[in-house]
Amino acid sequence: MTETTTRVEVEGGSLDVRVNGGDGPALVFLHYWGGSAGTWDGVLAHLPAGRATVRYDQRGWGRSRDLPGPYGLQRLADDLARVVDGCLAGRPYVLVGHSMGGKASQLLAARRPAGLAGLVLVAPAPPRPAPAVTEEYRQGLSHAYDSPESVAHALGQVLTAAPLPDDVRATAVRDSLAAGAEARREWPLRGIAEDITAAARDIEVPVTVLAGEHDVVEPPEVLRSHLLPYVPQATLTVVPGVGHLLPLEAPAAVAEALRD
Repeated sequence: MTETTTRVEVEGGSLDVRVNGGDGPALVFLHYWGGSAGTWDGVLAHLPAGRATVRYDQRGWGRSRDLPGPYGLQRLADDLARVVDGCLAGRPYVLVGHSMGGKASQLLAARRPAGLAGLVLVAPAPPRPAPAVTEEYRQGLSHAYDSPESVAHALGQVLTAAPLPDDVRATAVRDSLAAGAEARREWPLRGIAEDITAAARDIEVPVTVLAGEHDVVEPPEVLRSHLLPYVPQATLTVVPGVGHLLPLEAPAAVAEALRD
């Protein structure tokens, strides 16, 4: 099937949601801080053509840039709930959240919504912030997407373990700059440091966690110590040779995990 775009009403406006109404539990994708619905292009290319999928630009980013704040995690989880209700009509689904999107996905999963069959967390921000997430770290992170040059530095020196293909890298740079100033600052200054361990303990569905072997943003050891204790049913798989941007660096590996 071909993706179609549907408009879902959310607080303060609407989201343009790309839907492939195929088979199986629908995969509902939530991108990272700096990403977009297009972050998942490579992953979808490795999935069976008939697999049901849902993806969109989160509030404040890309096509959703003009949606008003607040842009905090609870509002992102509220938007996600509206998308699920508006696009899936009660059918079963699996949330697939990357980094910031992984933390928002944890919040929705903790609400135990009807139809949720599983949770796949891709290099997720853990429910308990790591000690490295200091005020100094967050202030520096808040400037990572200030310019094309700062984005290029983040991609080359922090977010990936190997160079991205030129077209993928160009899209990542564009996406990282396609946010309003308030939305761009919300995650590094507040969201990344928010402790959601109380909510994470309420997650009941099976949880798969994918970590990049060389991820310096959310290293495997951080996920072992700051996620697994709070989501005891979660299993962790380390993907070799990659960094934080698994959907861009290892889309086939992510798709393989989703085939389960």
